[in-house]
Amino acid sequence: MTITLITGANKSLGFQTARELVALGHIVYVGARDLEKGRKAAADLGAQTVQLDVTDADSIRAAARQIEAEQGRLDVLVNNAGIPGHLNAAGIPGDPSTATEVTAETLRTVFETNVFGAAQVLHEFLPLLTRSEHPVVVNVSSGLGSIAGVPRAGESAIPSWIPVPGYAASKAALNMLTAQFAYLLPDLRINTVDPGFTATDFNGHSGTQTVEEGAAIIVQAATVTKDGPTGQYLSIHGPVAW
Repeated sequence: MTITLITGANKSLGFQTARELVALGHIVYVGARDLEKGRKAAADLGAQTVQLDVTDADSIRAAARQIEAEQGRLDVLVNNAGIPGHLNAAGIPGDPSTATEVTAETLRTVFETNVFGAAQVLHEFLPLLTRSEHPVVVNVSSGLGSIAGVPRAGESAIPSWIPVPGYAASKAALNMLTAQFAYLLPDLRINTVDPGFTATDFNGHSGTQTVEEGAAIIVQAATVTKDGPTGQYLSIHGPVAW
């Protein structure tokens, strides 16, 4: 059986990914900050649960100890937990009139979860991943983390692009971490994925895709073969420009 951990899996894309991987026969651990919400999600899915706050190193270590005690290894890690960063008055990320509000503190807040949290989870679970015959890591990024996709001054943005400096920068950083780890750990299949503009709580359900559509690339990357891609930035439509 494939042992899989998904952070932030009690709702939205993480929940749908867990649902699909359970259906494929994985033993899935729903990682959730709120243990009761995690337990409810796990019960709905036929999964396991573990309390895991990616901004709390002690919580991550405790989660690693739990999975080690219960399973002895980890085969697939999906770093899905994330926050949007700065929100506009409507609660949706990306108000273009707020560039002057971007500070070190607002950046630190979003990086704490989206970059440092993902890095710490990978660090703590790496010993368990090395016990797997086929270790896989999926870092859930965004097309907004593509530097190549940022419109230049005076250019028209594509409809799904919005200016979110903190969030976009955090995902670009996560992409670079993915590329670096792929080089340093060639036996690991580690990729970063863009689920697309999916309707979730994350964006006030303003996305144009369903969670099923958004989760498709996460599931695909979580089930790569031993000779599958690594160090790639992928969407369901193919590679994404870095």
